[in-house]
Formats: sequence, structure tokens, C-alpha cells
Amino acid sequence: MRTTAPRTTALALAGALLLAGCSGSGSGPGASDAALTVSTTTAVIADLVRRVGGERVDVTSIVPHHGDPHSYEPSPGDTARVARADLVFSNGLLLEEPGIMKMIHNNAREGTPKVEIADELEQFGGTVIKLEEDLGLDVLWLGWAVEGEVAGEGAHVRTSAVKLTGPGDLHVYLTDTLGNPTSYIDSTDGLDAKDSFTLPPEAHTHVNWVFTRPGTYELTVRGRVEALDGTSTDAGQGTVTFTVGGAAHNKAAGGRRTLDGGHADLAVDARRKAVYVRTDDKATGERVRLPGTAVALNVPDRARQRVPKEPQYRFLGAPGQDIWVLPQAVIGKHVHGDLDPHAWGDVSNAEAYVRRIEAELAKADPAGRAVYARNSETYLRALAALHKNVAATLATVPAAHRKLITTHDAFGYLAKAYGMEVAGFVVPVPSQEPSAAEVEKLRRTIREKRVPAVFLEPNLAARADVLRRVARDEGVGLCTIYGDSFDDKVHDYVGMMRHNAAELARCLGGKGSTTR
Repeated sequence: MRTTAPRTTALALAGALLLAGCSGSGSGPGASDAALTVSTTTAVIADLVRRVGGERVDVTSIVPHHGDPHSYEPSPGDTARVARADLVFSNGLLLEEPGIMKMIHNNAREGTPKVEIADELEQFGGTVIKLEEDLGLDVLWLGWAVEGEVAGEGAHVRTSAVKLTGPGDLHVYLTDTLGNPTSYIDSTDGLDAKDSFTLPPEAHTHVNWVFTRPGTYELTVRGRVEALDGTSTDAGQGTVTFTVGGAAHNKAAGGRRTLDGGHADLAVDARRKAVYVRTDDKATGERVRLPGTAVALNVPDRARQRVPKEPQYRFLGAPGQDIWVLPQAVIGKHVHGDLDPHAWGDVSNAEAYVRRIEAELAKADPAGRAVYARNSETYLRALAALHKNVAATLATVPAAHRKLITTHDAFGYLAKAYGMEVAGFVVPVPSQEPSAAEVEKLRRTIREKRVPAVFLEPNLAARADVLRRVARDEGVGLCTIYGDSFDDKVHDYVGMMRHNAAELARCLGGKGSTTR
């Protein structure tokens, strides 16, 4: 793991950082001197492309400054811009909401390069790390997953619920960042073609699972690979058992292995044409795959909640009616794979992004090769200086205070690169109060790790009431850090990383802190 740089480097770097901050923001749409029209998925990538491309590129971002790449739904304007693009950059590693990537594959002109930068990051000097997920819920955290390679660019795997037996109904739905539910499976009117959803290959997503009565349920699901040309092929079928309520579990679990905590997925393997439950073995940490007949997914009595009063949740039943819930636990659409896609949190990885961008721009516009090389060299010097500045600033934080509690699991690279520790992330789930055990775990983490402050991302801050309340009750600071997006105050990558370093240091007792 990279260590932090000496503090003496900080003041000498102001000139290089100023250079990055003052470079042009790039040509607007339709600029007459642009050799390339480029579409990117995020504002972070758009900023990096502008630094390399300069006036030879006309760059637009699909996800706006305030948007969330995990959940943003493309507009007709986004589609039109992608259709005009000579080159499309995305982050890759399943950062972007699948609808964004599907829109790109469906609308980019034939032959237009579609570059997922982080998928080849290591070839350009970067590093990728595994995404670690464990919210420590007091019930099972159950998602959906797709495994196995599929043929065809842009192909997805559709998972459908085809049969349900049990004493009540099943609802599987996703809650977006505005608190609006999207139903994936609803058994109240029987199961048909609408009780399905798609995921890209090697992807995983979080959802809410709701059962309306205690008892034993058996759910049969089927997978199909869907190509962009409309054809589809079989991806397997299987049945899993849920035991809802303590009495049901005691009666039906039998010799099955019980899963009633931790993280698991109901997975379709497109290559093997199989459906199973995958989870991590607590003893070895290795991923294991269990046939549905060998496992009981337990929804215990402590998972009992009540239908929210908001009218958009009326499909679950009457307000106040008992339901048994395995929660989504992560706000909004959150489709991802095994690798952490937020690689730019380590400035050295941003340098790898720039090298890849330079290579792709030069390939698409050979006449601009010298310009791209010159701009890239200038910006890489600024990023090297930024990396040292961030490291030096965070080195001032006392070792005991280098703990991060945030609203989003987007800071693993920052932590690894600059000697921090991700102590946890607390994501707001609309219309669902966290359990007393979950709130107490957060309080205990803050106390035991003696965390001086917790951090909100601007685009999630409006719904972080639990984190605010616990921070207030525990007497710790509440500060701002940027992960996936910019806003009106921070609108470029260098500015984002400088803000993050300064805010972390100020709030955790380092340079600029008033609490040291």
C-alpha cells in the first residue's frame, strides 16, 4: 500500500496545481475548431478528457454535475449527443447505471469507439481493488447477481420470476434516491413477463424483498441472455426457499444450510445455465455457491416491519400492515461487480485515466497526436503534484483519527492510497427507518474508533438524516466530501481532490483543524 508523502512537499506545489485549475474547460457543443465530438458518462471523466483534448475536443457528460452515475436515467438529449459522438468514454467496472450503457450501445454510430477506461487501468499504470461490502445488517442482505460471460456487445441477462408458492405474496422492488419504488416482482396478480428485470454480465444489484405473511415460500426464477438484436437464449432455471418468521424456519429448514445474516445474492450463471445462492464463507472469506435445494434464506421475526404511509408504497398493502422485509440497504440503483469502480479516488489512478484518454484520442484523431501528448504531459505533472499535496495534507491527520464514515462506499481507493481506513458507510434508505440495532452499531463504531467526524456527499446529503442525528447525539463533526459527482462549488477533478484532502484534514484533526 502506498504511504503518505512528506509534509514538506505541500507548499512547493501550488504553482503546478494552479496550472491544472486554470486550463480551459473545453469547447462547448458545436465549437467550430473541434476535431472530435466526445461523449462521456460522468463529469469526472469529462473533465479529464477536456484537460487532454483541449480545444480539439467538444466534450459533453451524460450524467450532469449533480447526478449520480449509479442511478441517472438518460434523457433524449443524452441519446442525441451520443449519436453524434466520434468517441464515447465511460468508467467501466459497472460504475454506470445499466440503462446508461444500454443507451450508448443502442445509439452510438456503428464503428464509434466505446472505451470503458477503468477496465484496462492496470495496462496504463493504475491499480484496481476489490469492492468490499458489509453493512452489518441484523438480517440477511440479499441481492441479485449475474455470473458467466455472455456473447455479444451490450447483451444483458433477464431474470424472471416464474413460480411462487407460499402463504402470502412476494414483492421485490428497488427504491430510488427520491424515495420512489420500482417493482421488479409482484405476485399479487400472478407472475408473468413483467415480473422480471435485466442486469449486465458479472453484475450485482441490491433490492428490497417483502413477504406479506409468515411461512415457507419457494420461488422459481429463470434466466435468459438477451442480445441487442432482440434474440435471446436460455440461461438456466432454479428454485430457492425462504422461511419467513421463526416458526416457519424451525419447521421447514430441515437439513438445509440457513442464511440469516451477512451478504448473499440470488445468482444466475449464464454460462453454466444454473441458478443458485452465492455468499461468502465466514471462516475462509471465499465465495461459495449453494444450490437452492441446499439453503434456506431466513427472514426472521425481527425483520417484521409495517407498510409505509407514503402513497407510492400502497402496492405493498394497507399502511401499517405487517410485512417481513429484507432491505435494499443502499440508496438508489446500485449495480456493480466485484471490483471497486471508484478508482479516481487515488490520484495516481487518475494519471492512468489520462494516459488511456490520450491514447484513445490520438487513435481517433491522429492529426492531433502532438497536441494530446503535450496537454497530457502538462496535466500529468499537475496530477503528480496533486497526489503529493493530498498525501502531505492527509499525513497531518493523527493516525488514530484516520477513519472514514461516509454516505457511500466510494472511498476505498482514497483510503488505501493515503493511509486512511474506511470504518463504514451509512446510506439513507427512503421510507425505511434503520433498526435500533443498526443505529446502535453506528454509534458504537463512532465511540470505539473515536471518530471525530463523519462525511456526507452533497448529492446524498438531503437524505442522510440518520447519520446527521447520530453525529449530533455523539458530538462529532459533520463534513462534506465528494465521490461520484461535482456541484456548483466543486466542478473539476483537481478541485474535488483538493477539497477532499483539506476537508478530511480539517475535520479529522489534521492541517487546518481547530480541534487539534
